[in-house]
Amino acid sequence: MLIRIDRGIDVNRSADLTAGRRFYVRLARSWSEVEAAQRLRWRVFSDEMGARLESGRPGIDWDVFDDHCDHLLAFEAEEGRVIGTYRILTPEGAARLGACYSEREFDLSPLQVLRPRAAEIGRSCVDPAWRGSAVLALMWSALIDYARERGLSYLMGCASVPMTDGGVYAANLYNTMRPNMVEPALRVQPRVGLDVHRLATGEPARTPTLIRGYLRIGARICGLPAVDTDFNTADFLMLLDIESISTRFARRFEAAARTGAAEALAA
Repeated sequence: MLIRIDRGIDVNRSADLTAGRRFYVRLARSWSEVEAAQRLRWRVFSDEMGARLESGRPGIDWDVFDDHCDHLLAFEAEEGRVIGTYRILTPEGAARLGACYSEREFDLSPLQVLRPRAAEIGRSCVDPAWRGSAVLALMWSALIDYARERGLSYLMGCASVPMTDGGVYAANLYNTMRPNMVEPALRVQPRVGLDVHRLATGEPARTPTLIRGYLRIGARICGLPAVDTDFNTADFLMLLDIESISTRFARRFEAAARTGAAEALAA
């Protein structure tokens, strides 16, 4: 089994918070660290969210993409537990696989011109006990460093919202976020799209904190959301041009990681 581990790119970041909650972020260096992330993913996606995960290994969220990805991990410093994760599929990894994970949900043909310079991020989650801390901010900072140090220009991936109401909220959210759409030439089509026209009620939808943070640093949505029946979510494909991130928001990343003020990212 091929597991991509730390190849020497320095994305090691640490934070020493005033409340005494210390953690750090780096790429996985061993199979055991990747497995710890997969166990966290199972607890969040399956146990907490009720997703149907078909890994064939109960308690571990694994799929074929894992074997070709870099895994960015957040560790609780005192005991070394994995408390957050993103996986990163580079253009080289996608070439080996012949596809990105997002292609299961979207026709990515309009993005073909960008893909040699784009990494796909996904399977992100944070341990419930560490949500609201600066863990996510530190991982975002490391992701951006990772992309820049590899000469990548774009990060893309799906942001999911629950469909417990049958998709009404997701449809209203799509209409709310339409001003943040990519230009027409880059818009993708979902393979199974949310019926926004039927479901939308016209009510404004409050954008989730995570997606609001993505939008504030410059990410844009790439079209209609796809329906993910395994997770019972509507998935918005998002695209971030690394060079579009302003110095102001780069400073916010650092401030959030330094102080633990995760709210700074969504302010």
